[in-house]
Amino acid sequence: MNLAPLARLARLSRKGLPIPTQTSAARLRVSSTFPARLNRPFGFGGPEQVFTDWKQDEGISASGLVPIVIEQTGRGERSYDIFSRLLRERVIMLYGPIRDADATLIVAQLLFLEAEATSKPIHLYINSPGGSVTAGMSIYDTMQYISSPVHTYCMGQACSMGSLLLAAGERGHRQCLPNASVMIHQPSGGASGQASDIAIHAKEILRVRQRLTEIYTRHCKKQEESVAQGNERFEKALERDYFMTAEEALDFGIVDKVLENRASDPQTPILPSGNRPESGK
Repeated sequence: MNLAPLARLARLSRKGLPIPTQTSAARLRVSSTFPARLNRPFGFGGPEQVFTDWKQDEGISASGLVPIVIEQTGRGERSYDIFSRLLRERVIMLYGPIRDADATLIVAQLLFLEAEATSKPIHLYINSPGGSVTAGMSIYDTMQYISSPVHTYCMGQACSMGSLLLAAGERGHRQCLPNASVMIHQPSGGASGQASDIAIHAKEILRVRQRLTEIYTRHCKKQEESVAQGNERFEKALERDYFMTAEEALDFGIVDKVLENRASDPQTPILPSGNRPESGK
């Protein structure tokens, strides 16, 4: 039996634990200057890392890491993860499946940005295959509740609940990039147990489907349509997976414009020129 570890432990107990070495200011600078991390649902690495852990199950990059942005200010350098930096410009990123944890973060950011500036728009970028109806509804209700207008953008895809959130943006400011896809369909679910329990769940799914139809109609009804006609159009479209290109989503009323480049949407926020890295000379 190797007694060396026990002997070392005995020496430490007599002398006391070793005093940690002092961490340099350069190492502390990155971690100590982070703002509130409203975007980050998972842990992150030590201050010496150039990248921090970010939603590794979704694989936002090949390494599952997110870059750090360093800004020069009058008081020195400030470091942000890229999503916190975008949050300062009132940009929220919604990507991947919509789950309760993700919805909580989105809701928190919406409420925070409203408190910061009630009249300024919030820019919600969506790249999502959909997810939980209840989680998505919490985001939707918050978008309608707050005073700040929410401008929505689809990049990649906005399917299922993602498409509903895209359509729920402020009218006239719901945008889609040219190669993005939009898909709407009816809710799905499963139940097991007694026949009466299954019937209760089936009734609830039908109620949710009717509510989704009404929400789509509210936000996407064409001027020449009546509410009844809008409901009929969406009831038919929701029957099965209904995929649309960006142009088809525009014709269907899900979005208001297709953006080819930044010049086509001058209201999209850009980092202030004073905070952008200078080009090398």
